Amino acid sequence: MLKACTLVKRMQGMEVETFQKYWLGKHADIVRKLPLVKRYVQSHPLLGGYRKGELIYDGLAEIWVDNTEALRSMAKSDAYKAVTEDETNFIDPKNTSLLLTEEHVIKDGKIPKDGIKSIGLVTRKNGMSAQDFQTYWKNVHGPLANEISIVRRYVQSHTKLAGYNRKPKPSWDGIGITWFDSVDKMKTSIGTPEYESTLADGANFTETTSQNLMLTREHFIIE
Repeated sequence: MLKACTLVKRMQGMEVETFQKYWLGKHADIVRKLPLVKRYVQSHPLLGGYRKGELIYDGLAEIWVDNTEALRSMAKSDAYKAVTEDETNFIDPKNTSLLLTEEHVIKDGKIPKDGIKSIGLVTRKNGMSAQDFQTYWKNVHGPLANEISIVRRYVQSHTKLAGYNRKPKPSWDGIGITWFDSVDKMKTSIGTPEYESTLADGANFTETTSQNLMLTREHFIIE
């Protein structure tokens, strides 16, 4: 299964609430007409996240298809053309990034109803190959994060290695996604031995900072 992750930035001058309403309403209706899509999920940042200023992105769109052939076929359809045309009404294309990824479920828990979805954008450590990064993230870091009991579900989306053979290079090396019952519940994990071990391990394979984190609520458009 291939997952296309689009990190979306809203059109300049557009209010966040207006952007989210349009994306979840009119645009979602257009996306529903795409062929070959297995799942489509939008993740909208919590409005409170904007209190200190702009976020790096205004949301994440995830589309699952069987493989790259299905994605290419979808991109040739009239329905896909309608999607891209509508994006000009609310998206800033210069600051929007597409990643083709392979999903790895590290903690296979149930997504909590009305829960919080934390999205972390990951950049590998300088000098580390993409393949070594992915191996470490999944096999070493993954089990550490899995020990944080308050995490309900944990998924790593690894940028496809083939993407590094093309230009421009991928904007990110992966996206780490964790689900919690609530923001308050999430905060209770901070300072625990499991959390501190996971946090410290990040320096072994990433250059990621806290600025690349979004707390969101997800909306299931196609299931």
